[in-house]
Amino acid sequence: MAGTGKLFVISAPSGAGKTTLVRKVLKRFNSLSYSVSHTTRSPRKNEQDSVDYFFITVKEFEQKILLDHWLEWAKVHENYYGTSRQFVKNCLEKGRNLLLDIDVQGAKKVMASELEPVTIFILPPSFEVLSQRLENRGTDSKEVIARRLGNAKAEMARKDLYKYVIVNDDLDKATKELCLIFKKEIEMA
Repeated sequence: MAGTGKLFVISAPSGAGKTTLVRKVLKRFNSLSYSVSHTTRSPRKNEQDSVDYFFITVKEFEQKILLDHWLEWAKVHENYYGTSRQFVKNCLEKGRNLLLDIDVQGAKKVMASELEPVTIFILPPSFEVLSQRLENRGTDSKEVIARRLGNAKAEMARKDLYKYVIVNDDLDKATKELCLIFKKEIEMA
């Protein structure tokens, strides 16, 4: 399935700053495309369909599971998330480097595939900082935040599955570290 493009997988617990870091990296690497995931959750404020996610119904998502449409998929925080197998295949065959921003469950599925992804895990500076970031977002109820924090502990315990781990305690420093990884890995391709 892999062509000449390189596949990158970035994971992090909710609130670790992954989305901000990914946006900064994408601006600096013209040879890097972003894989827009599908989800059944509702859009957050300022999120756009087909830009941030493809927002689809649970029924549509489950039909695509039966059709083996997904390279990886998972149910996280009561919502489905998935990556289109065909989209990834097309990008890599065209020689494009592709970035997947996915959770640990999905990353494990991609790691088990023949694609040999470059894997990166983003850690928050501490669990306390992560908790504060989620509360400061103001987008989730106390129950949802508690569930996200529970999931974060489990995800952070799996960081050793990844080739690279970056602690996002300083945005500029973390951006620099992440860009160095992409530069090194793209040049090695």
